[in-house]
Amino acid sequence: MSHKTELFDIIVFEEQEYALLTNPEDENDENIVVMKLLKEGNGYTLETIEDDEEFDKVSEYIESLEDEVED
Repeated sequence: MSHKTELFDIIVFEEQEYALLTNPEDENDENIVVMKLLKEGNGYTLETIEDDEEFDKVSEYIESLEDEVED
């Protein structure tokens, strides 16, 4: 199964790049998909974050960025 996504932003957390993806077909969708962004040769690959602790840390970091924007 494939999903259409749109790159919303790229963040760096603990020296790792992460891609923040959104669904361009759902205007009301406020969910963001977070994936590791890995450089491979001349391009990049997206990888699922398998480690729950890593995912939790990245999610908290993203939330802290959102809080800063709202202030």
